[in-house]
Formats: sequence, C-alpha cells, structure tokens
Amino acid sequence: MKRIASLLLVVLAIIPAAAQEKARIVQSLNFGWRFHSGDVTNGENVKFDDSAWQTVNVPHDFQISQPWIAPEKGEKADNSDAASNVKSRLSSRGFKEMGIGWYRKTVTPDASWRGKRVVIDFEGIMLVGDVYLNGRRIGGTEYGYLGFEADISKLLKYGEENVIAVKADTRKPENSRWYTGGGLYRDVTLVITDPQQYFTRHSLYITTPEVSSAEASVNIQAEIACYLKTKDLRINTQIIDQDNNIVYNETKDIPFNRGQKINEHRIDSVTLENPKLWSCETPHLYKAILTLYRPDGTVADRTSETFGIRKIEYSPAFGFKLNGKKVVFKGIANHHTLGALGAAAYPKAMEKRIRLLKQFGFNHVRTSHNPYSKSFLDLCDKYGMLVVDELYDKWLTQFAGGRTEWLNLWQHDIPEFIRRDRNHPSVVMWSLGNELQTYWSLPFADWGVTPFRMQRELLRRYDKTRPVTVAMHPRGRNQKTDSLPAPLVHETDIASYNYRYMYFPGDGRRFPNLIFYQSEANTAMMGPNYYEMDLDKVVGLAYWGMIDYLGESNGWPAKGWSQGIFDISLEPKPIAYFLKSIFVPEEPVVHIGIIDSDDNTVWNDVKVGTQRMSDHWNRKAGSSMSLYTYTNADEVELLVNGKSIGTKQNTKNPKNRNKIKWDNVKYEAGNIEAVAKTGGKVVARHKIETTSEAVTLKAASDNPEWKADGMDLQHIRIEAVDKKGRRVKGASSKVTFTVDGPAELAGVINGDITSEELTVGNTRRLYNGTATAILRSTGAAGKVTLTATADGLRPVKLILKTN
Repeated sequence: MKRIASLLLVVLAIIPAAAQEKARIVQSLNFGWRFHSGDVTNGENVKFDDSAWQTVNVPHDFQISQPWIAPEKGEKADNSDAASNVKSRLSSRGFKEMGIGWYRKTVTPDASWRGKRVVIDFEGIMLVGDVYLNGRRIGGTEYGYLGFEADISKLLKYGEENVIAVKADTRKPENSRWYTGGGLYRDVTLVITDPQQYFTRHSLYITTPEVSSAEASVNIQAEIACYLKTKDLRINTQIIDQDNNIVYNETKDIPFNRGQKINEHRIDSVTLENPKLWSCETPHLYKAILTLYRPDGTVADRTSETFGIRKIEYSPAFGFKLNGKKVVFKGIANHHTLGALGAAAYPKAMEKRIRLLKQFGFNHVRTSHNPYSKSFLDLCDKYGMLVVDELYDKWLTQFAGGRTEWLNLWQHDIPEFIRRDRNHPSVVMWSLGNELQTYWSLPFADWGVTPFRMQRELLRRYDKTRPVTVAMHPRGRNQKTDSLPAPLVHETDIASYNYRYMYFPGDGRRFPNLIFYQSEANTAMMGPNYYEMDLDKVVGLAYWGMIDYLGESNGWPAKGWSQGIFDISLEPKPIAYFLKSIFVPEEPVVHIGIIDSDDNTVWNDVKVGTQRMSDHWNRKAGSSMSLYTYTNADEVELLVNGKSIGTKQNTKNPKNRNKIKWDNVKYEAGNIEAVAKTGGKVVARHKIETTSEAVTLKAASDNPEWKADGMDLQHIRIEAVDKKGRRVKGASSKVTFTVDGPAELAGVINGDITSEELTVGNTRRLYNGTATAILRSTGAAGKVTLTATADGLRPVKLILKTN
C-alpha cells in the first residue's frame, strides 16, 4: 500500500527517539594488517613478533607480487593433463608459486561492546584459510569463494588489545585450474548487535511473485534470533525507492514461538502501485529496511537489503523473458580476477569492467566457475546485468578446495551461497557446476544425476524463484555417443551447453521440453555461434574469456588467456567491434582489423585460437595485407589516402555476417578509411593513420569522484602520442610512475600477456602505445599528483583530488 509523504512523517514522529538510534554497528577491518609470505611457526600466538612483517590493506592478493616461474627447458608448459611436474602445472595458475601467507592485526574493541554480540565476518580467504583470535582457532574456510562468520563475543578482551591471525593457503597447483590468487582478497568486517534479539547472517529473503506495470507484490521474510520471553516480535518495515522516497512504512507484531529461538518469519506482504521495474535498460532498485524492537520499544537491531522488482520467465517457446519482454543473453563467462590487481576484489575495478561490457552491448555475466564477491552483484544490480550465478567447477576435482572432500562441503556451501545472493535482481539463474557430466565416477555412478538432485533439493529450500542448471559439454570426451545429450541435460531446468550450440535444433526436436542456453561460446566462431541459434527460442550465450586474464596459459611466455576481445589492461582489440556490431545492431559500427597472424589453439577439444589483428597504419613499405571491416551497416567502402579500392556488401549469412574480408590491400603511408553506409547514407567511419615518432606522454583518469575511503581506485591510462597528438601504437618505452599525496600505486599493467614484468611496482613498458597505473586512495582527502616519465618522451603530470 502506497503512503503519502506527510503521513509517513507522522508515523515516524511517533516512534520514540531512542528507537531511531543506530542499532547495528558494522566496522571495516580492511586496513592495517601485518603480512608475511610463507609459513611460520606459532603465527597465531599473541606474543609472536610480527614487527618486521609488511603492512598491507585488504583486499590483498599475496600471489600477484610473486615472481613468475618459467618452465625449465624441455618441460611442457601447456594445459595438458600430461604436464606432470609442478612448474608445468603452474601454467594454469598463472606461473606463480603456490604457498602460504600469514596476516595479523591488533584490534582494541570498545569497552561499551561488552555484553553485546560481536561477530567477525570474512567474505573470502583464498584458497583455504584458518582464523585465530588470541591464539585460538575460531573458524575458517575450505572453499575460498564463500565467506563465513564467527561469534567472538565471549573471546574478546574489551578495552584491551586482541590479535587476529589468518593463515591463507593456496594449496597445490591441481587444486584449481586457473589463477586464484591467495590471501585476504575480500572484505573483513566486525558486526556488533544486541545479544538477545538480532537478524541472523543473510537474514532477509525478498521476492516479487506478482509483477506488472500497474502493481507488484513484495514478500519479505527474515530469519531472527530471539532469546527473550515474549509473545511477539515487533518489526518495522520501510521500503525506499531509488530516489529515496519512502513508498511503504509499517510496524507489525509477528507471532513468536519461544521454543524456536532462531526461526524464519514471514514479515510482510506488500503491494506497490506503479512500481519501477528492474531491467537491463532501467535497473531501478528499492531498499527494504527492517527494524527489530525490544519489548520496551527501543531498537534491538536493524538490517537492510537492496532488491529489484522484476518478473523472469523461461520457456522452450521463447527462451527468456524479463518483465514480459523477450531478452537474449549477450554475455561473458570469465574468471573473477582483475588484471593487475589479481584476485583482490576492488569494487571500482569491477565497475570499470561492467561499464566497458555495457558499452559493447553485453547484458549478461556467467560467474565462471565460482561465486563472485557481493560487491560485484551489487554492481550488476546497479547497471542491469543478468547473472548466471555459479557455485563450482568440477565437483570432485579442481573445485578450488583441497583439505576436505567436496562431498562433505556442498551441504554447507549451498545455504551460504544462495542466502547471500538470492535478493539480487541481477541473478536470474543458478548453476551448480561446470563440465562434470562426463564422469561416471561421480558419486552414485550415474553421470552426476543423483548429486545434482541432492544439491538442487537443498538449493530450493532457500530459493525457488530461479531455474537451476549445470554447464555441460553435452557430448564429452569420455561419453562415447553423439546420439543423445548427457543425462544431466534432462535433470537441469535449463539445458546449458558449452560450445555445442549446433546440437540445439536436433535435441530440441527430440526433447521439446528443453530450454537452451549456450553457457560458453568461443571467439573463433564468433558470429556463427550467435546468428546460427534460433534467437527467438534460446536463452542466449556467454562468450568465454572476453577479457584476457592470468592463468590457463596455452604456453610460456603467455601468463594467461589471450583470446579475449579486450586485453588484460582492458584495451579493446579490433575484434571487440565485431562483437559490438552483433550485440548493438541499432548503433552503426565499422572498424578495421588488419590480420597479423593466425592462432590455431585448441582447448577442451574446441578451437579457441583467433586471428591476431591490429588497427594501426604503420606498416612496411611495399607490403600487402588482408583485413576485415567489421560492420552492421549494409555496405563498406574502403579508401587508401582518399582513393577508393572498392565497395563490398554485408551479408546475412551467419558465417560471414558483419565481417567483410579484404585481401591484397597494399600499404601506402597516409591513411586507410572504412566508410559504412546503410540505405545509401553514411552511418559510420573508421580511419587509421600513419603516425610519426612518439614525442610525449598523455594521461587520462577515469574516476572524477575519487573517494578518500582507502578502497576507491583511479585508473590512469598513459598513452604515447606523436606531435599531432595521435597514439603511436609501436611505442614501447618503459614508463616510471611517481605518486605524491594520499594515494598509493595498487598496480601497473599493459595489454601484453607475455610480458615478464610484474603488475606491482612503479614501472611498466608501453604496449601498443599504452599502459595503465592504478591508484588506491588512502583514508585522507587531498591532492594527488601522478607523474609518468619515459626516456625520449616528454613526461606528463596529472593532478587529481580525493574527497
């Protein structure tokens, strides 16, 4: 029921002032940790001397600063199962040494907290971890992508120093098949509440079972702990829209059963008129704020959760609909790491990637193959990205654990995973694993069917509003038939095929109940693997590895995956514009990509190698080349120094649609230009020019509202330009960065995945004429000056400000 503002003010006015106090304290523990790389004896002890240890702030990835470990001569350096020695196996995990890192932090809890409930929360410790308080183990994690909390109320010494110690272990190379990073890579917080009445961990569950443009129902459930003798729990519910308007405010008494101290309660069922719906284009968000009162009317606890009002539907007839509108997933499947920052989960770095993906037409992310951070999902909510939220890779092997069998973990992992993520409107599908359907040896020897059923049953205990899937190679290497899909296909709500979209038509005819989603698509077949699907009926696709990443190298000196459309520093490659021409058909696109070489890399029986291309016009005199013009226009005319060398038509044939091939194009210094036309009118142009030598550096920042919170980032893009200000893509000088003011260098990067340089320090060579320095603010506001210098080039100085 919708309330008017004046009525709300009256309702709020009658709540006692004491009841409006801040009931819950959430305090960050991200700053001022001592860190030591390597194992130590008695590192958890209070009296252990850590004075010589490095001081770091969380999030922190201790592997990213380690040296690269090159394979010795004669060793295999690929991703094959035959690579048996440790250095070879490190290719999957970014050619970094596996090991242990210790963290220690001294905290002095306020004396006023005595008698309160004090919980320490770790959002993740990579890869496995143990936590100690004053020498006593209080908890840990066997699967680093999920968090945990520990009640330390009775263990703390209030008003005195307490020592928190964390041991993080990356385990063996085979415990994951991609670069995971190591350490305290996500947030650490303290939560202080009333000890007798409080909202539990991931307490709220908000659903919108009925949605239309005229009205929507919002159901709110909360898990609450109460150790008082009371008949009812008094709870106030407020719902606030994105413009901070209070659209609902009600206080109710909820019946309480004293025999169940911790229980789930249905709090409210609300009808909102004219709701603002969440969608990819208009990702409107609401916030529910719940306040729990003591019997005397004072506030015991308060919690809140952001949610969206939206309706999702799946069907073999139309694939996926959002709010009644057909939507095709145009997606990316990538690992969670962030280039120069490694695994450290910085929200600003995630936001930069999401904004880039949206710019190129993406509307979907598959979290391969593990839960991403909560802040990532918050950003997907904010920007309108559809998420397939994935829990595991393989179940028995390479599931990113190592000390405890997976069979003993999933019962604990699923509740944490689902309860944490279920209120995000961006999450529209759950995935319980990846490419595990080929293993008869999975528990109960039925190709994974029974383990899936068991997990799905537990999952549905906590959320029934989204379908559940597992990504599959439907005809895997160990399954000798191409005649039928894997048994798991018939168990999942969505038939998720990695790369094998060509089976959709046949499998759909034989099994008309199947709903198809191409959970991984390869860059080498970009175009056909989109256009050859029946887009009216499929859910969509997620292209694998669209952003180059560390780990899963196809051979030294590459430190990771290099088949993306964006390099590891986020610079678009020419093929990025091909994808944009597909994903954003309403925006005219044309871009030149000159073929430099071919890459025939095969990965998991799928050709993933692509043609290596560039888009500069500094070529060898007298040379000829082949190139593509990527376009969604009707035709393209190609001109060299203003002289037309022809006009070619686009085609609707999926094999060649939006990419026009030009052979034997002769190089002449000057420029080459592609002019795209639709209906005879020019709709887009792309010109590249021959540049002269680089003479100076340019710098550009990306964060005009840089916060002095110790977490916010500033990405500074450095570019070498000639005297006309044009980027010189052949420039490769080493750049040295210096920072003055309240900020520090968090990372340095360029797009060269084969570089021997580390992503830490204060130097980085230019690659294709660019490099990026990433600055992390401190807790102080003020002026920050970044200076970049390089031999033979005029330096650049950029003055910024943190607020």
